Amino acid sequence: MGIWAVRAPLPLFVGALNCNNKSLHLHLQQRRKRFNIITCTTSTSASTSVLEVNEIRKRCKKWQWKGQYSINYLVSSNPNSLSNSSLLLVHGFGASIPHWRRNIAVLEKNYTVYAIDLLGFGASDKPAGFSYTMEAWAQLILDFLAEVVQKPTVLIGNSVGSLACVICCLRQLLMIGGSSCYLPLLWFFDFLLRQRVIASAIFERVKQRDTLRNALLSIYGNKEFVDDVLVEIIREPANDEGALDAFVSIVTGPPGPNPVQLMTSISLPVLVLWGDNDPFTPLDGPVGKYFSSLPSQKSNVKLFVLEGAGHCPHDDRPDLVHEKLLPWLANFPASPGT
Repeated sequence: MGIWAVRAPLPLFVGALNCNNKSLHLHLQQRRKRFNIITCTTSTSASTSVLEVNEIRKRCKKWQWKGQYSINYLVSSNPNSLSNSSLLLVHGFGASIPHWRRNIAVLEKNYTVYAIDLLGFGASDKPAGFSYTMEAWAQLILDFLAEVVQKPTVLIGNSVGSLACVICCLRQLLMIGGSSCYLPLLWFFDFLLRQRVIASAIFERVKQRDTLRNALLSIYGNKEFVDDVLVEIIREPANDEGALDAFVSIVTGPPGPNPVQLMTSISLPVLVLWGDNDPFTPLDGPVGKYFSSLPSQKSNVKLFVLEGAGHCPHDDRPDLVHEKLLPWLANFPASPGT
């Protein structure tokens, strides 16, 4: 499933504290009341119909966040659909809107589908000096819902996108506290990445096609889908101006809230789709075991394990994802105003 911070697969959670940011707390409450945000945390969303990457890019639009950051997004719908419900797709680390190319065509048959490139990724701005955090991305999503979508929305996220979606639906935020327990190896890695020459060399190596292909092969269950198109979806934005700075800021920044602690406060309906071959967040790991036990503890949570799927089931095993996701969406209680 992979609702992890950027440091996955070796995140280090050192503690959680209540966030006392009252303005952000109020903003979250107002957004929840106004738009009745509903979360579907999933590494997934699927399809057998595949949109061409160029077609997706042609249909994308731009929105100015905070009046200064250009955010790339897609909106797609079927004019014959009777549904008034909207979905927002939020990609994972290193990905972008085209990573949902196997999902959009199926989902848009019955829903208005939005997809967004988070700041620092895809065709969105990668501003120098910006502090990339899970809370910042959650704020971006909330503002996008308020200013662009403006109606009840189901959030569908993969990897860090899932965590950002969960944060959006909380009444209060949790944040990582303390730093003295960091593993020396991770601390040293942070130090190296903060050296421009070293960081540049590492980044150039990371974005090489062979390196990306090998990395993707390690996290996909369906190896056939690790093709040239997928490699370019990940690689192309890495050549943008500001991509190096964004990479360093994200990788060396705070890992984000612990998903286990976040879920205890979620009361809205949640669907969790988890690949049984996910190497980042394996089912037999601490987080995997916790989420596996959730449905027996919380009636609002449904979890399905997808056979043969890895960390990105929405692109890896889209048929299995739709098999679980579409009925869940169809049976979703009507939201006020729909």
